[in-house]
Order: sequence, then structure tokens, then C-alpha cells
Amino acid sequence: MNQLATKSDVARQLQKEILSLQGFKTASDGPQRSLHFGELEKAFPNQVFPTGAVHEFLSSGMDDVAATTGFMLGLLGKLLEKGGACLWISMNRTLFPPAMKFFGIEPDKVIFIDLLKEQDVLWAVEESLKCDALTAVVGELNEISLTQSRRLQLAVEHSRVTGFLHRCNPRSVNTLACVSRWKVKPIPSQLEDGMPGVGFPRWHVQLLKVRNGEPGEWKLEWSDGQFNYLEKEIKVLEGKKLLQVG
Repeated sequence: MNQLATKSDVARQLQKEILSLQGFKTASDGPQRSLHFGELEKAFPNQVFPTGAVHEFLSSGMDDVAATTGFMLGLLGKLLEKGGACLWISMNRTLFPPAMKFFGIEPDKVIFIDLLKEQDVLWAVEESLKCDALTAVVGELNEISLTQSRRLQLAVEHSRVTGFLHRCNPRSVNTLACVSRWKVKPIPSQLEDGMPGVGFPRWHVQLLKVRNGEPGEWKLEWSDGQFNYLEKEIKVLEGKKLLQVG
């Protein structure tokens, strides 16, 4: 029994060291905490959304940009729950800061940096990711090379800051050193019966790549301050439509 326990401990330690070398280091004060993303978190190593790492988001049009921004805000809201600040660095920012309150983010917790050149955005993102006083950094840019992305990943491995790279219509979807690659598209919201206006934002979220995890896709709605999964609800609605047609 003791021999089996020893082998198990060795295996866990080896797995921890491998994940650490690949950018999944745990915080110095203990293991990473769950951000309560439900099924989505199960796709990641140790079933915890990786903080202190860089995540890549791809968009192919303005609708996708808006959807991806909303999804990122949902992630950031959870990251900033325990305090801290975020830098949002871009050239053509379209985000309306007061709208962040819907995702649980106080606007004064986010500092916007608007620059004129993409190379300046990349430089500012790298320098910001080195600042351990921050919780997260968002960089909106189009092009980034593998070597440049490695510099960003090395920065967060020391600072433990979480980085989001949002790329709209890049010339090529090249390999990067980011721990994950996402693609988010909007899906129609559902209005309550007899209620005017618009429903809660909904997205089709694809986790295209994740290091040492399992890619997947989900249909999500942001409501009641959290991500809610729609698969069961969508199946019920489809069933009702089939009954009506029949």
C-alpha cells in the first residue's frame, strides 16, 4: 500500500512539474482557485481555468468582436472579484466602459490605454504583463509572431498576471505560445414572454486549442452574474417547435 501511495505521489509531482514547465504554474500562496465556470473549466488541466497565463481569442467580424468582448468581460469579472486592476490596451477601442458593470466589473478597475500603432500595443502588453500589481491585461491586436507570444508567456510565468489577446481578422492563424485559443460567436437571445427589449447575451463558445486539456464548445448565456449553459434549454425549445410543426 505504501509503495502504491509513493508511486501516486511521484506521478502527481511529475504531472505538476510538466504543467509548470508548460505555463500552468500554481500561485505561490497555494493552488489556483476555481472561478466557478462549470462545464467550461473541466476542459482545463486540474479542471481550473488557467490564470497567470495568456489566452488567445479570434474574431472574424464586428459581430464576433462584440460577442468575444462580452465573453472576455464575463471572464474578467470573475478574475477581478477578489480585487486588483486590469489594463485594456488597443488602437480602436469600441467598448463602452459603463457597460462593464453588467459583468460585475467596476469601470474604475480597468485602465484603458489607446495607442496609434500595433507594435506599440504589443510592447505595452508585454511590459504590462510583467507588472505583478495587475490582475489581468487585455491586448487588442491583429498580428503577433510565435517568438513574440513566447515573450508574453515568459512574462506571466513570473508575474502571475492573466493575459487576453483579442485578434480580429489576423492575416494568418499562426501557432502561438498561448495556453488556449478561443472563438466566440453571438447567438440569438431569448425574450421572456410579453417582455419588451432584448434578452441576455448569448454566445457559441469554442475552445479550439488548450494545452494539456480537452477542446470543446458550449452555448452560454450571461445572466444572474454568471455563465449559464443552454444546451438543455435549446433542446426543449427545439422540441416545442417540432410539436408545433407536427
